Amino acid sequence: MAHAEHAHANYLEAKKGIWSWLVTLDHKRIGVMYLWTTLFFFVVGGLFSLGVRLELLKPGPLFQPDTYNKMFTMHGAIMVFLFIIPIIPAALGNFFLPIMIGAKDVAFPRLNLLSYYIFLVGSSLAVGALIAGGVDTGWTFYTPYSIRSASHVILITLGVFINGFSGILTGLNFMVTLHKLKAPGMTFFNMPLFLWSIYATAIIQVLATPVVGITTFLLILERVLKIGIFDPALGGDPILFQHFFWFYSHPAVYIMILPGMGIISEVVTVFSRKHIFGYKAVAYSSLAIAFISFLVWGHHMFVSGQSPLSNFLFSWLTMFVAVPTAIKVYNWTATLYRGSIVLATPMLYALSFLFMFTIGGVTGLFLAALSVDVHLHDTYFVVAHFHYTMMGGTVMGLLAGIHYWWPKMFGRMYPELWGKISCAFIFVGFNVTFLSQFILGKLGMPRRYHDYFPEYAGWNMVSSIGSLFIGIGFLIMFIYLFWSLKRGAKAPANPWDGKTLEWQISSPPIEHNFTKVPAIPASPYEYGVKG
Repeated sequence: MAHAEHAHANYLEAKKGIWSWLVTLDHKRIGVMYLWTTLFFFVVGGLFSLGVRLELLKPGPLFQPDTYNKMFTMHGAIMVFLFIIPIIPAALGNFFLPIMIGAKDVAFPRLNLLSYYIFLVGSSLAVGALIAGGVDTGWTFYTPYSIRSASHVILITLGVFINGFSGILTGLNFMVTLHKLKAPGMTFFNMPLFLWSIYATAIIQVLATPVVGITTFLLILERVLKIGIFDPALGGDPILFQHFFWFYSHPAVYIMILPGMGIISEVVTVFSRKHIFGYKAVAYSSLAIAFISFLVWGHHMFVSGQSPLSNFLFSWLTMFVAVPTAIKVYNWTATLYRGSIVLATPMLYALSFLFMFTIGGVTGLFLAALSVDVHLHDTYFVVAHFHYTMMGGTVMGLLAGIHYWWPKMFGRMYPELWGKISCAFIFVGFNVTFLSQFILGKLGMPRRYHDYFPEYAGWNMVSSIGSLFIGIGFLIMFIYLFWSLKRGAKAPANPWDGKTLEWQISSPPIEHNFTKVPAIPASPYEYGVKG
């Protein structure tokens, strides 16, 4: 009898002690460890961003120029490599992918745990670079400066190199799991759209990540052995570094955004009480985005001296990638149309995503146009566009997902009122911060400068005040989410009336997810109303 009770204990209580977490093979526990780890790096990177905006609050230096360079470099590197890229696939993907296909775990549980520890090692090296004094090259590590910089470039690039193995192994694990472990009756065309986005992301991780791994490794060799790959003083080509870096880093943009898009597909469907409009179009658009993402890296290099023909082709391809992205936005909007919309906290973040990501996408078309990009290149317009895509897109999608699945993951409800207040602070603060940066960029203010002319002062002050609102919003969120872990009301199995498999089991799930083989519906979104 005791054995039976243990077998049906939830995954948080099935085994006790820190050691049981450190050696766990349970995909849910590994996902939770990824969640806390990446959120820690989000806080660290966020504090650096507040430091950057404090420096730019008014003209005149507050920090030393070198200190400012290190702050924005560590902000970008931590946010990109230690937070945005891993958090949704490694945390929410790990937790929910097996459950959503009716499996007990991922295909390779030990490899899954190894991926986490590889991520810890790589991240520790990056943090070591911070503790040792920081890096001042910018998060892109452009040569030749990154070869000559006296800051700790080797530590942080070695961390990025090692973290790449974690992403590759996670992507391989997910691909095999989706092909081999689906429950009887589950096919690619009746599985949730979140999994289509995770699948497309895994393809990019496996194919693109080796490129940035090799690039950072070559940069390390260049600094240590002086072999003349990127250093023009030794016959190397610094533009070659840019080609290598952006060949990975533009697909990496979609490693960041595709999982967020998958979350939006789930949340919009559930809180509109409708079948998703154009299921196959949304699914195939994820694969189309993954494919096209490998063909557009040159739009980062319009002013690098590449040929006019190359510029034309990369400009056209960059505009073309907007097509599958627009398909998703159109289908989400069509799903909302005449839906029975419930404005719960996850839905508010999903609607915020639609507003902000659309601005990010449209302003990307400005930067894809050659004549416009020459004026806007390396200005705050690019900073604003990037943040509308990454934070307005990926992070808003992440926050929708965390609030949507929090009751399932931890078995506790958070206070809905505080969730909405936090969302309001973040939404208003974000738009105040970055809409003003579009204006600064159009006026010609360059990015990465620690000081600026007085004519830019007004909009910089507005932007810095907006960042304070963002910080308040996230502080409120962390307080009520951690409060809910102990004090929140116990969550029912299906608080949102979701139709996918994770909502058909207990909250939190038992250790092995299912007590019997789950029944697979013909569609993952059966609400009785077809989109």
